[in-house]
Amino acid sequence: MKLSVVLVNYKVPLFLHQALLSLRKALRGIEAEVWVVDNKSDDDSLDRIRRYFPEVRLIANPENVGFSRANNQAMRESGAEYILLLNPDTLLPEDSLHRSLAFMDQHPRAGGLGIRMLDGSGRFLPESKRDLPTPLVAFWKLTGLSSLFPKSRTFGRYHLGYLNAHQNHPVHVLCGAFMLMRRSVLQEVGLLDERYFMYGEDIDLSHRIRLAGYENWYFSETPILHYKGESTQKQSMRYVRLFYQAMALFARQHFSPQGARLLGWLLYVGIGIRALAALLRRWSRSALHPALDAALLYGVMYGLTHWWQTYIKADEGVVYPPLFIQWILPGYVLIWISGLYLSGTYERPYRTGRLAGGLLAGSMAIAGLYAFLPVELRFSRGLIIAGTLCNLLFAAVLHGALERISGHTKLRRSNRTVPHLLIVGQKVHVDRARTLLQAVGVPHHYLGYVTPSGEVLTERNDPSNPSTHSPSTDRDWLGTDERLSAICHTLEADELILCGDDYPNKQLIAWIEELGHSVPSIKILPEGADFIMGSSSVDHPGTIYSTHPEMRITRADQKRKKRLFDVLVALHLLLLWPVFGRWFYPHSLRSMNSLLRLLIGRCTLISFPESQHLPKMKGGLINIDSGQRGGDVWAPVDFRLRFDYCRHYSIGLDLRRLISEFRSSKSN
Repeated sequence: MKLSVVLVNYKVPLFLHQALLSLRKALRGIEAEVWVVDNKSDDDSLDRIRRYFPEVRLIANPENVGFSRANNQAMRESGAEYILLLNPDTLLPEDSLHRSLAFMDQHPRAGGLGIRMLDGSGRFLPESKRDLPTPLVAFWKLTGLSSLFPKSRTFGRYHLGYLNAHQNHPVHVLCGAFMLMRRSVLQEVGLLDERYFMYGEDIDLSHRIRLAGYENWYFSETPILHYKGESTQKQSMRYVRLFYQAMALFARQHFSPQGARLLGWLLYVGIGIRALAALLRRWSRSALHPALDAALLYGVMYGLTHWWQTYIKADEGVVYPPLFIQWILPGYVLIWISGLYLSGTYERPYRTGRLAGGLLAGSMAIAGLYAFLPVELRFSRGLIIAGTLCNLLFAAVLHGALERISGHTKLRRSNRTVPHLLIVGQKVHVDRARTLLQAVGVPHHYLGYVTPSGEVLTERNDPSNPSTHSPSTDRDWLGTDERLSAICHTLEADELILCGDDYPNKQLIAWIEELGHSVPSIKILPEGADFIMGSSSVDHPGTIYSTHPEMRITRADQKRKKRLFDVLVALHLLLLWPVFGRWFYPHSLRSMNSLLRLLIGRCTLISFPESQHLPKMKGGLINIDSGQRGGDVWAPVDFRLRFDYCRHYSIGLDLRRLISEFRSSKSN
């Protein structure tokens, strides 16, 4: 057997589906086997493999054993001349494996081979080729100097930025996303080191191949797509910590004690610099706008307070004391800012509706607090209402100005609320894509479709049936694909969907590389698949349009709304607790400690116990389950309740469950 391909899957069933489809095409004419090792994904990955890819040899682990151990499981069972470690979030052109294997056959001293990788928008991924992370090389990476000077032979060595990405080069380190190796070499140097759970295992194995006297090659002649890559974690401290642990282990294995200590010291310094940079970045992104909002809201309320006592309350002799100005007003501002944060006002892209919703939610909380202020500080509810309206007006103006200054409201197509969509493929597959988009409920403005250049432009037999019209008689038809770039540019398309049934993967990848810089989002409808997928950047996990049930409760906007609801309920229940808590609250809400935990986010109001195949939830004060006892009899009912709650989540569900809890408590 010529080739064994090993993929390790963890909760990416649709990416894996596309990767296996592309592997089928790339392996034609090659005697090969495909292994998938699933690290307890708890989704439909296993069912999907068994249904659509019966030829795949599957290993289903009962737990997540890590990348190295999972790959080793399959490599020990495989028996081919070459072994390819491949990420499940990749797309291979049809000639990639043939050309890679031919290169290895022509270079008998080549122990391993990596390949030119592109992200979902066609940008070159620098981790396609890397040097050995010596202490200084790793330090330049952690401090960010390698990113600032990628072409430098001193600072850019980690990703070998000074080497031409379109030429083949011997390199030191291969990327584990596509790592082709000779079995004979692996038998000599050993498999992946299982002490590396994530990151570093490819560096270690590549180095051992070099130490054994073999070469590692970067192969540029056929690019592949790699949707996610390690950059999905680059801005998090978790990535920095895992990278440090991997580099420290590598240093202990391969460097002298002095070199290992030096690398450890440099890594600590680098991590400190990276952490400081991350804090500054987070402050500039997350704290600047809230700080400006706080200053604006306080200024508006301060001026409004003086105007109110001078012109509205003058006849009553009302004078707002320093206590109100110095403490109560800042408290109001803090509540408003919290509402803005929880409503997602500070997330991109900016939405005026989030701003309005956050201010109104904050005003509701302030209205609840108002009743508990001392009588001498309760001057006027009208001041709160007037303050809400004024703040909404001035804050909207401020955010609009900030967006213009920062360039976010320039006529950028990627910021349109409804993307302008173009589809490329034969009419039958274009219709399939449109049907899927409508079934999923994806908002879009349909520009039209572009057909393969060889499609016949003649009338079909049934001109009365629009579905049988030829492109030449269809008003949505825009032309053939040899003019695709010009059509995208002229119509300013935001989103492009490429039909995989009509084009080889090599052509799809070429278009993504060509058009990725001008079209904000390019997605693929894989051959015969029931989903559309793509990614605009390795810094984002990608977008998938699928008819499979989406768990709304996992969406970021729904998580924000649920958290906002928890905070508002906790504030009101805490304020009313001294009067009503011990008598009228449900038993689950009578504890002051529980309400405080709800307020600070240690638990959520409505939840359910951990359940297989459903999102993991925080512990809740109120259970969504039926409350019936009966073991296996009621288990399916409770699962259905939990499934529907996650599938159709809205604040209304939480509110109805809360009201039901109060009613049942009253009846008892």
